[in-house]
Amino acid sequence: MTMPRLILLLCMLLSAVSLSAQSKKVSGKISDAVSNLPLDGVSVKIKAGNGGTTTSNDGTFTLSVNENDVLLISAVGYTSISVSVRNQSNIMISLQPEIADLSQIVLIGSRSGGRIKTESAVPVDVIKINQVGSITAKMDLTSQLNYAAPSFNYNKQSGADGADHVDLGTLRGLGPDQTLVLINGKRRHQTAFVALFGTRGRGNSGTDLNSFPEAAVDRIEILRDGASAQYGSDAMAGVINIILKKDINHWTINTGYSSYYDKKFNANGANAHHDYYTGNTFDGNTFSFSANNGFAIGKKGGFINFSLDFLNQGKTYRQVADTNLATSSKSLPLNVFRRAFGDGSVRTAGAMYNMEAPLGSGKTTFYSFGGYNYKVSDAFAYTRDQNNSNRFPVDNSGNIIFDPNIMKKNDSGFIYFNPHIGTDISDFSMAAGLKGSLGNWNWDLSNTFGRNDFHFKGRKTYNASLGAFSPNSFDDGGFNFLQNTANLDFSRSIKTVANGLNLGIGLEYRYEQYGIYSGEEASYMVYPNSFGQAAGSQGFPGFRPSDEIKAKRSNVGGYIDAELNITKKWLVDGAIRLENYTDFGFVNTYKLASRYKLTKNFNLRGSVSTGYRAPSLQQINFSNTLTTFVGPDLKEEKVARNNDPITKAAGIPNLKQETSVNYSLGFSWRPVSGLSITTDAYLVKVKNRIVLSGLFSASDATLPTSLTTSLQNLNVALAQFFDNAVNTSNKGIDVVIDYNKTLSQGHSFKILLAGNIQEMKIDQVHVPDALNDSYVHRKTFFSDREESFLKASAPKTKFSLNLEYDCKKLGFGTHITYFGKIKLLGFGYNGLASAAGTGGPGDPAISGSFTGIDPYVDLDGYSDGIHVAKEIFNFNGKITTDVYVSYKICKKVSLYAGADNLFNVHPDLGIVPGARKEGFDNESGGPWDSVQMGFNGLRLFSKLTFNF
Repeated sequence: MTMPRLILLLCMLLSAVSLSAQSKKVSGKISDAVSNLPLDGVSVKIKAGNGGTTTSNDGTFTLSVNENDVLLISAVGYTSISVSVRNQSNIMISLQPEIADLSQIVLIGSRSGGRIKTESAVPVDVIKINQVGSITAKMDLTSQLNYAAPSFNYNKQSGADGADHVDLGTLRGLGPDQTLVLINGKRRHQTAFVALFGTRGRGNSGTDLNSFPEAAVDRIEILRDGASAQYGSDAMAGVINIILKKDINHWTINTGYSSYYDKKFNANGANAHHDYYTGNTFDGNTFSFSANNGFAIGKKGGFINFSLDFLNQGKTYRQVADTNLATSSKSLPLNVFRRAFGDGSVRTAGAMYNMEAPLGSGKTTFYSFGGYNYKVSDAFAYTRDQNNSNRFPVDNSGNIIFDPNIMKKNDSGFIYFNPHIGTDISDFSMAAGLKGSLGNWNWDLSNTFGRNDFHFKGRKTYNASLGAFSPNSFDDGGFNFLQNTANLDFSRSIKTVANGLNLGIGLEYRYEQYGIYSGEEASYMVYPNSFGQAAGSQGFPGFRPSDEIKAKRSNVGGYIDAELNITKKWLVDGAIRLENYTDFGFVNTYKLASRYKLTKNFNLRGSVSTGYRAPSLQQINFSNTLTTFVGPDLKEEKVARNNDPITKAAGIPNLKQETSVNYSLGFSWRPVSGLSITTDAYLVKVKNRIVLSGLFSASDATLPTSLTTSLQNLNVALAQFFDNAVNTSNKGIDVVIDYNKTLSQGHSFKILLAGNIQEMKIDQVHVPDALNDSYVHRKTFFSDREESFLKASAPKTKFSLNLEYDCKKLGFGTHITYFGKIKLLGFGYNGLASAAGTGGPGDPAISGSFTGIDPYVDLDGYSDGIHVAKEIFNFNGKITTDVYVSYKICKKVSLYAGADNLFNVHPDLGIVPGARKEGFDNESGGPWDSVQMGFNGLRLFSKLTFNF
C-alpha cells in the first residue's frame, strides 16, 4: 500500500471513530410553561436531518442525535423553539403557550394526562382565578365565575331563608345539583342545604364554591358537557374541576376593600318617615384578606402549599323612595312586606392545604389536600308589623310589649320589626391518596371525605306565645351532610393501537349520611296564651323533634374510558359507567365524543351522552314547619319528607332518579396567531326533574280528607312536597372568542367575548293521581308561576366582553356584561281566571284563594276584580359596565382599583305597569326579584397584591 493510500485510510478510520463518538441517545421531557403539565404529541425533529419523534402522554421522548444537532420543538398552540443538544443527555423543555389563557392544558374531559384546550373533544373553559379576582369588586368565587364563564349562572338571593346564606351556581340553566364539582379531580361534597323559597334551583341542593379559600385555587376548568359516564352521577350539566396551587417559597398576599354606592335606591333616601331599616351612604362594605405560600418536601419535587382567607361583608339596604303613584311611573307604594330589603351580612374564615410527597425511589407519591371553613351570616326575614299583632309578645291585656332594641316605630307610631335569620355554617374536607406507576399502567388510590353543617340561629326575634318571657335569640337546629368517596383508578397509553390509545378504568365507593337535628324547645313550641299568639321563633321556626332524622346510603360504581386517536386528525372518546345505589338500584350511563381536525387550525367536535342523578338524601329526608307569606298573610307551612304519611296522603310516590340525554356539536378555530374561536351548540333533555310542589291548603275540602285532617292536627295551614314532577329540554349555544396581541415590549392587548344563548322548555308535568282531579289541584301542584320560575334559571341571553390593555407598569380594562330578558309571574292577589269557568278573574268563589295560578292583580284605582292585569314581571335585558386600572408599584406590589356597574344600572322594577299598588308581590318581597345581575348598583373597590 502506498503512503498516500495509507494516510487516506487512516483519515477515514479517524472520521468514523469521530462520528461514532458524536452519535448518542438523548432523552427529555416537555411541559407547559404555565401549568407545568406534561405535553403529549409534541413534535421533536432534528434540524439538519430526517430523524424525529413525538412525546408520549407523560411528555417524554428519546431520540438518537449527534452533539452538534439542533432539535426543533413544535406543538399546536405553542411557540416553536430550537434546542442545541451539545453535551446534554437529558433535556427538560418548557413550551410557552401562544395564547396564555385559551391554550392551557386541561385535565378534565380526558384521561390522557392533559390536552390542549382547543384540541379537546368537548368544550372546556379555563379560568385563572388570580387574573379574574384581582380586577373586580366581587370578593367571592361564585360571583366572579358568574361574570367569567358564559354558561355559569348564579342569583344572589334575598328573603329566601337559608338561600340567603349559601350561593349555589348552575351550568346551562339546569339545577345546581346537576353539576358535579371536583377538586384536583376528586369529588367535592355538597352542602347540607336544600333550596326552598325564593331561589333558583328550588328543591335542589348543590356545592358551595365559597366554602374554601379562593387563594388556594390556581385555575378552574369548566366542562360544559354531560359527563356522568366519565365522572359519576350529578354531572348531567357538566363538571367544574378546581385545581389547587402547588407554589413553594412564594408568598402571595391579597387585601381588598369594596363598597356599594347607590344614590338611586339606597334606603336612606326613602326613610324620611322612619318606615325602613337603613344603613349608610356606602353599604355592603367588604374587607377581604388572603395569603398563600408553600415549601418543598424532600428533594424529589415534593411540596406543601397552604392558604388562609378572611372576608367580612356588611348588609345592603334598598328601597324605592318615590311612593307617589299618581304622578310617577317609577314609583312604588310603601314596602310593608320587607322594611329591611337587601343582601345579608357574611363573615367567613378558612384554611386549605395541598401537598405531594414522592416516596422511596420516587415512583410512588403520597398526596393530600383539604381544609376547613367557618361562615357566620345574618339576613333579614319578612317584616312583622302591628297588623299581624299575633307575631308580637303582648302583655296581660293583649297590648304589644314594645322593645326598642328590636322594634321600630315610624313617625305615625306604627310598630314593626324584622326578625333576623342567622346561620353558622362549618365545612370540613380532606383527601389523601397514593399514585404511581406499575409497568405500563399509572394507578391512583384515594379517599375523599367532606362534611357540611348548616345551623340556623334566630336573632332579634321572639316566640310570641311566650309573651314578656320570650328570649330574643334561638337555637333553631339545622342539618348536616357527610360524604366519603374511595377511588381506585388505572390509566395507560398504548402507542401501537392506531395513532395512540389512552385507556382508563376505575372503581368508586361512596358513602353518604344526612341528618336533621332539632332546635331548642322555644324555637318551635306554642305555649298556652290568652290571645292566640304564634308559635316558634319568628322568621325561621326551629326544627322539631319530629323532623329529626339520620339517613344514609352507599353507592358502588365502575367505569371504562377509552380515548382513541384513529388517525392524527381523528379522535374518538367513549365511556361507560355502571353504578349501584343501596336505595335506587342499578344504573348505567354512557358517553361518546369525537374531534376531527378538518385543517391544522380548525377542529370539529361533538358528543352524545346519557346522565343520571339519584335524589339527594336532602331531598328525600328534609322536613320542617316554616312561616311563609301567601299574598298579604302569614301562614304556617309544612314541608313534608318523602315518606311522611302526609306526603302519602297526597298521593306523592317515592322519589326516583333523574335521567338525561345530552347532545353537543361545535368547533374550535384558530384562524390567525393569537385568535381563538369556539362555538358549541347543545341540547339537554331531562326526565323526572325533582322540584318542590306548590302549597296545598288544610282548608281545601276537595283534597283527600286524610291529608287535610293530618294538616289540621299539626296546626299548619299549608303543605308542600318534593316530587319527580317535570321533564325539561334545555337548548342553547356557547360562543367564546379570544384574541391576545403583544404590540411591543411591555405592551399587550386582550379581547375576550363569551356568550350563551339558551332556552328551556317544559315538556311534561307528572301530577300524582290523587291531585290530578281538577285544574286547581293540577296547577297548585306545579303552577304557572313555578313554571316561569324554573324557566328563568338563566337568562335567555348572556354575553360578556373583556377589553384589557397593559402598558408596562400600568394596566386598564373594562368588562361589559349583557344579561338578557327573563319573565316571572307573581303570586296573584286576584287570580285563577281559567279555573273560574265563566266567572272571570273576579269570580268571588276563587278570587284570592290560590296563588301563582293564572295570577291577576287589580289595576290602580280599581278593586272590583274586573279591571285587572295578568301579573307578569318583565325584567328586560340590561348592560353593566365594570372598569379597572392596575399599577405595579414595584416588583413585589401591585395596586388595583375600579368600579363594578359603573353606571349604577338596576333591573326593571318587579311590577305590572298600571298596577303599582300591588307591588312587591314576588318571591323576594322587594322592588326587584333576585335576578342574575343583582340589584345593589355601583360598587367601588381597591385591592393590593403582594408577591415575594
